[in-house]
Amino acid sequence: MPAPITEEQNRLDRDALLDTAEGLFYERGIQAVGMDAVRAASGLPLKRIYRFFATKEDLVVAVLGRRDQRWRHSLAAHVEPVADPRERVLAIFDWLAEWFAEPGFRGCAWINAHGELGPSSEAVLAEVRSHKQAFHDQISEWVHATGMPVVEPVFLLAEGAIVTAGISGGPAPARDARAAAAALLGTP
Repeated sequence: MPAPITEEQNRLDRDALLDTAEGLFYERGIQAVGMDAVRAASGLPLKRIYRFFATKEDLVVAVLGRRDQRWRHSLAAHVEPVADPRERVLAIFDWLAEWFAEPGFRGCAWINAHGELGPSSEAVLAEVRSHKQAFHDQISEWVHATGMPVVEPVFLLAEGAIVTAGISGGPAPARDARAAAAALLGTP
């Protein structure tokens, strides 16, 4: 009889499963990746996978939720140390440019998920909306510190840069959006 699986092993397996699923979904698309592909890439039996996540939709929501935490933490770690409020807002676009230049960049995981599943999955739609609201709230906090009433335009510039870079590739949309945000914020 095999030894019982420890809590630590459960955590490690769950994290590895989420890493695998995130990579596959982001690279190939959610609908193009079946659970057999997730099983094969993760090395976990389907029965174990379904113990962690009862449905593929549950797995997708967990992947997006975990990615959200990591993504927004990385953004904040880049932006928060910048002392000047105006430069802090512009640092958002510097971070986006770095992200857009990463190998394997395929656009916004939440916009991609929405495009694939948003109309048919309330759970995925809720996760996408939660991420976008949290991103908006981050930007709002940083823009409010400048004293300029330009939260919505800056948010739309960031979102537009993300969508454009996802289609065209490369960091140019972030640089263009940064220049537009700088103009909105005025001369320091």
